[in-house]
Amino acid sequence: MKNIVKLFLWFLLAILNIALFWAGVFLFQNEYYELSIVLFSLLVLIDFFIINPKGYPYRYTIPALVLLFVLVLYPIYFTFKVAFTNYGTGHFMSRQEAIERLLYDPNFSYVVDSTPVSYKVFVVYDGLSPTDDFLILFKTGDTIFLGERPKPVVARGQEVLLSQFNLVPITGETISLNSDTFRIVPWPADLSEINLVVRGEKTYKSFYSPDDEILRLNAPYFKSRIAQGYLVNAEYVLPDGKKLALRIAPDGEWRFMYVERLYRLAYKEIYDGVKMKIKTTVVNNLTGREVVEREGAFYDVDENGNETFLVGFIDFVGWKNFLRIVKDPKVSGPFFRIFLWTFVWAVLSVVLSLAVGLPFALVLNNPRLKGRNLYRTLLIIPWAIPVFISALVWRNGLLNESYGVINKFLLPLFGLEPIKWFNDPFWARVGVLLVNVWLTFPYMMTISLGALQSIPPELYEVAAIDGAGRFRRFLHITFPLLMTIVAPLLVSSFAFSFNNFTIIYLITGGGPPIPNSTTPTGYTDILISYVYKLAFEGGQGQDFGFASAISILIFFLVGGISFVNFKLSGAFEEVSR
Repeated sequence: MKNIVKLFLWFLLAILNIALFWAGVFLFQNEYYELSIVLFSLLVLIDFFIINPKGYPYRYTIPALVLLFVLVLYPIYFTFKVAFTNYGTGHFMSRQEAIERLLYDPNFSYVVDSTPVSYKVFVVYDGLSPTDDFLILFKTGDTIFLGERPKPVVARGQEVLLSQFNLVPITGETISLNSDTFRIVPWPADLSEINLVVRGEKTYKSFYSPDDEILRLNAPYFKSRIAQGYLVNAEYVLPDGKKLALRIAPDGEWRFMYVERLYRLAYKEIYDGVKMKIKTTVVNNLTGREVVEREGAFYDVDENGNETFLVGFIDFVGWKNFLRIVKDPKVSGPFFRIFLWTFVWAVLSVVLSLAVGLPFALVLNNPRLKGRNLYRTLLIIPWAIPVFISALVWRNGLLNESYGVINKFLLPLFGLEPIKWFNDPFWARVGVLLVNVWLTFPYMMTISLGALQSIPPELYEVAAIDGAGRFRRFLHITFPLLMTIVAPLLVSSFAFSFNNFTIIYLITGGGPPIPNSTTPTGYTDILISYVYKLAFEGGQGQDFGFASAISILIFFLVGGISFVNFKLSGAFEEVSR
């Protein structure tokens, strides 16, 4: 039985090796080199810990290692990498991919001849419903050409940049194409008279033509399913090399027209000192002017020198994102205001929570108090309820400016005006602090209660004999010894509050907004919510590079402040010695 279990475990290890190796190769082939290296490193470490007897003690750390590599080390590396780039809206692809888009995307083409080419679409019906299995017949001059659904020729991941099909002239009733035989019915006939195309057991029926009033009734299906699905980025190539692409004609109909590429590649020699290099450039075929490449983007220049943005790509920008925090006044002003508020928010959250939780702990620590367990249970309720529920209850039930309990019932009892919890910067900050203290004071009460119960009672007896009152005993015995135990927990609470995105986002959403700011900022925003807005909610698009730069600053700020706090907490440890 033991051998069977051992064999089964070796089988699981083999499956894990195959899965990790395949995933690593797949990621490497798709140019996710860093994540691929992470998986291969994990594979080597896991095999070493399991196969090598010297690594046996580390086998139990494998799950933690997987989480460490995938959820900690790699995100840290990726954040540092992105912080020195312009990664964001308009800059999601590499330079090579941007050039491919300029060269192959039919959107970067121009109409050579505005005279449209006649065409008719034929589809296979499933009962009475048309399908996406279609053919297209074109007529140029006196020749009719057959075209199938275009095949992708240039793709970037799942996105098809360009699909093509080489048209075949119809010279008789039957035509062979890709080992299939097509029969045109009727033949000979003009394009408008052809009703069927038979392909083996399939029959393609005439479905749409912009020149046929009856078939034009099927335009909605053709435009939404066939054109948008298969023809937007497609070209049909005639035997002489000319290309046909679907365009919206002046009459509003979707027609095929002759198109050509707007851009082409060119090469020029540049000298770096005495060394010559060949640089790839992009040239406009209509104007003959070279496309300007600057700051991770390509710009087309007209005869007046005006630049038009074409496409952007990910480019190394050095310390630009970090310097932007200091040099751009419309960024630095809100940023330093947010940084100061973040620090105040974290400190006040910890201090106020401790100020509320510690008195409750002192009361509950009294053995003569009846019903201590009941009180303790009731006071832990805010901690036990999910944060999302509590935050939404506070926002919509208590702090709502129109029908909240505080504004509608409590304040009128004292003759006070309603408070603008979400529109006044001061009261918005008071509101989020109030909610955060409500949610965190049970935690402070619990850790303080545990710390109080660990203090030897003999110390209080000796102090009482010496004539020390309750306040002096608290000040010189309880508080120092309490801090010795809870100081590291206070540091972790500070770090948690420093990055407490949930409360800010659910209560105020970071608002009210700060005026005259080029970045999405609010008076209650803390650094982490500011980063979130930059990365995902920016009105001018997503700016992952700048958001990553601020994330790095947060990383070092929290680490540095926590280090200093831990050092300071060592002063309390001297008291216990």
